[in-house]
Amino acid sequence: MKTIMYYIKQLHAFSGIQLYLNMTGMVISGLLESAAVLLLIPMLSIAGIQLGGQGAYFHFSIFDKLQELPQILVIFIVLAIYLSIVFGQNLISRSVMIRNVDIQQRFSQKLRFEVYSALLRAEWPFFLKKRTSDLVNLMTSESARVISGINYFLQFISSLLFTLVQIGFAFWLSPQMTLVVLGCGLALSLFSRKFIRSAKKLGGRTSLNGQAYLAGITDQLNGIKDIKSNNLESSRLEWLQTITQAMLDEQIEYMRLRMSSQLLYKMSSALLIAAFIFMSFQFLHMDGPYLLLVILIFARLWPTFTTLQSLLEQLASMLPSFKALQQLQEECLEHAEKGIRPHEEQSITPIRMENGLEVKEVSFRYHADVPVYSLQDINVFIPANRMTAVVGRSGAGKSTLIDLIMGLMQPEAGEIRVDGKLITGNNLLPFRRSIGYVAQDPFLYNASIRDNLMMIKPDSHEDELWEALEFASCADFVRKLPEGIDTLIGDRGVRLSGGERQRLVLARAMIRKPSILVLDEATSALDTENEKKIQEALERLKHSITIIVIAHRLSTIRNADQILVIDNGHVVQQGMFTGLASEQGGIFRSLLSNQEEAM
Repeated sequence: MKTIMYYIKQLHAFSGIQLYLNMTGMVISGLLESAAVLLLIPMLSIAGIQLGGQGAYFHFSIFDKLQELPQILVIFIVLAIYLSIVFGQNLISRSVMIRNVDIQQRFSQKLRFEVYSALLRAEWPFFLKKRTSDLVNLMTSESARVISGINYFLQFISSLLFTLVQIGFAFWLSPQMTLVVLGCGLALSLFSRKFIRSAKKLGGRTSLNGQAYLAGITDQLNGIKDIKSNNLESSRLEWLQTITQAMLDEQIEYMRLRMSSQLLYKMSSALLIAAFIFMSFQFLHMDGPYLLLVILIFARLWPTFTTLQSLLEQLASMLPSFKALQQLQEECLEHAEKGIRPHEEQSITPIRMENGLEVKEVSFRYHADVPVYSLQDINVFIPANRMTAVVGRSGAGKSTLIDLIMGLMQPEAGEIRVDGKLITGNNLLPFRRSIGYVAQDPFLYNASIRDNLMMIKPDSHEDELWEALEFASCADFVRKLPEGIDTLIGDRGVRLSGGERQRLVLARAMIRKPSILVLDEATSALDTENEKKIQEALERLKHSITIIVIAHRLSTIRNADQILVIDNGHVVQQGMFTGLASEQGGIFRSLLSNQEEAM
């Protein structure tokens, strides 16, 4: 319950006085409902049933005066009072329920915003350790279960307050019988602890099954081309059958648990009522009206105990979701980038690099407990308004160096400076705003081409959009699309070819007019003609912006002002294309020879 209370405290701080108003409304609602039951006493008297014996002390003097009136008028007055009380009680109950939903939904909005904001503030290495589908599951299914759990808690508070009012009313009617009922309720709560533990265990299985299902479906939809081309449909359907059967079994087991507990509560209620009636007639010799009223109160009080037990079971089943969401928030906080506030992004002024970027004595490894470094003792200077290419074998550390240069990760040792300014803290976002990045695996949103471009620069004019498209050799194919620049391109741009996607991502990077353009194998999916056009455009740009290229095809970087050759986490060669190509025994010459042989 500690994890649940963590969120309940947040709910308390968020809702403030409204929560207390609701609690007050719940108490008043319970009192009015009990008052309506109290009217059974005068209604029985008016009907000719005289209360005597042990029930005589339930005499109300106000109703003596009513007896002097005509009976039909008395009945009308009593019924009018009864209906007024019931109407008032339902109005209050309606208001309480609406306010509960309002509090719950606004807190749900706040919670989702805080969790996603924490995710956006987390550093890049945090995401390298997580499956995207697990994060999606936490942001959707698990957060929805947390909100449901908070709803169950509000229902629990409502039922608890109503129960306390009913207990007070029952004490007024019969202290002895109320104590008996409370004792039975306490015994039932002790016995039902095993149901609560089982519900918590099943809740954990629900979370794991949901996580496994979403992860599998996400992976398979991302790899649907591979599934179809390798004829894997049958094996994927078998997987689906297995996971959905596990989900089915878990849900059936949970429902069996719920129904078993409900059966216990209902049968114990019926058994206690039967025993009470038998003892009242056989040993206590209670009068009929008094006995009827006490049975009615008992019949109303006992179900509130069972409701509380049922809500506790449901809360217990949600406990794993509460823990998972809290753990995610704590992990994001632990890995938060310093000085990052995503909601203030629009007010950030980009850094314009004038002199250059210096990487000084930089070392980095992804896991602190692993002795092998991905990069070690890196010392390079990337001059402004020049083209720098980074080459090397697969796994040499090229992408790691680029991630460090872009500020996505911080070095374990050493420092990175732009024009002498350290790229950390408050300088981090302004530096990133000055970068245009094109990845080897292009990512596009399921929206129109216009929307994809304007996500980077929302205030872009039409001329700016087409200028970026022209630069990336996209304008011709965009004009030929059914709706031109407003054509929807599908999930990850699936309606476009690989080369078209790559060029469109390049156009999106240029729409911001960055001072630094980072290309991670950005021309690898282009045909020779379009690659040549991009190379010509880059050649024109390299004296006005800084271009950093991770190159696989070495022939494309002949005109680079500087080439960095990385091998096993070290910069082993540095120079221009002609000089590096002529170095006997050099890694660059070896890479170049291998590519020429492959051609």
